[in-house]
Amino acid sequence: MIMRFSIGEFSLITLLSIKSLRLYHEKGILVPAHVDEFSGYRYYDDANFERARSIKVLKDFDFSLAEIKDLLAQCQDESDMLTQLEEKLAHVKSKVDRYRDISRSIASIIEFEKESVMEKNREFEVEEKELETILIAGHRMRGKYQDVGKGLGLVCKKMGRHINGKPMTLYYDGEYKEDDADFEPCVPVRKAKDVEGLSIRELEGGRCVSLLHKGPYEALRASYKKIFAYMNEKNYKAGTPIREIYNKGPGLILKGNPRNYLTEIQVMIEG
Repeated sequence: MIMRFSIGEFSLITLLSIKSLRLYHEKGILVPAHVDEFSGYRYYDDANFERARSIKVLKDFDFSLAEIKDLLAQCQDESDMLTQLEEKLAHVKSKVDRYRDISRSIASIIEFEKESVMEKNREFEVEEKELETILIAGHRMRGKYQDVGKGLGLVCKKMGRHINGKPMTLYYDGEYKEDDADFEPCVPVRKAKDVEGLSIRELEGGRCVSLLHKGPYEALRASYKKIFAYMNEKNYKAGTPIREIYNKGPGLILKGNPRNYLTEIQVMIEG
């Protein structure tokens, strides 16, 4: 006697919803063993059960319905599916790497935003500090200062998940230059690797005079004035490159309010 199950019974047996079973029938993926010509009721047999089990496993492996239909039409057993399974594995691994990068990027945004909130109500004063030597990736440029953003975008895109700190710019000129400024957008990185168009190297540490500037970049001159007044009072000689570290700036998602930007200016002390 041939054992046949109603669609409700088959749904309970296979853990597939009736809606899914109807869809699979429409797509030609899982055709019932029998459809009553008068009532339209669907009935399933043991062969349908084996096919349903395969479909559920492949769905759990994130295969699309179109892929499942092709696989089941072409393959008799799992050894026939080896190539497709290897391709799916490579695709899944790629997605895992991608989501890992996304996770790190989101975590960095959260960390930077929390630090920014803590800094909002502080009164900032000129201070001296010791900087450690760090590994950086930089793209040295000549041009106008407003091109810094493009340079930072390039460096961040190329270094991606290897970024290990806040973006910064190094300014090599000891004076203001309108069209031919010498500067280097860069980011701290975890490890050295060859990247076309970038210089990966150690940025030497040392003693510096620092001031955290709150507000738009256009108002940075007032903070530079405070730093150089302090250095003149101390008889310090300023070294280059001067560093600007962008603790809080235009976000990756929203531009934000320039009045809340936080930029740390660091001028190295020579001698």
